[in-house]
Amino acid sequence: MVQVQEAENQIITHYEVFAERPADSALLVPAVEEHRRRFGRAPYLAAADAGFYSQRDEKTIQAMGVKRVAIPNRSTRSEERRRWQKQRWFRAGQRWRTGSEGRISVLKRRHGLSRCRYRGFHGMERWVGLGVIADNLIQIGRCLAMQRA
Repeated sequence: MVQVQEAENQIITHYEVFAERPADSALLVPAVEEHRRRFGRAPYLAAADAGFYSQRDEKTIQAMGVKRVAIPNRSTRSEERRRWQKQRWFRAGQRWRTGSEGRISVLKRRHGLSRCRYRGFHGMERWVGLGVIADNLIQIGRCLAMQRA
């Protein structure tokens, strides 16, 4: 299993390879902590799928400085929470998350992450890292080309 964190312009800022699949809800707070470590501040928006939702973690990352948390709670019966999830910024955050799923698909298709050519866990980490570097180089090149155009 691979976790990917992405910023503007589809640049992957962090990735992590797991030997065994962890619970999604256990990944949210460490992901925000890693973002803070790398950039010196919490992200403005955190978006993830419903598997990452926990009220405790949502409050924790808001206390860490995340202004907007766009993680749906599919099992809510609260009308207030449903209205919260229908706000424009929340839906935009979910569209961003959907685009991140596309990034994972591109990594698999364009950079061969669906099948590792190295052996063992460390080989898998190396394979994913090389795919992330290659994809980031392509994305940075595209951004630079658009700035010059």
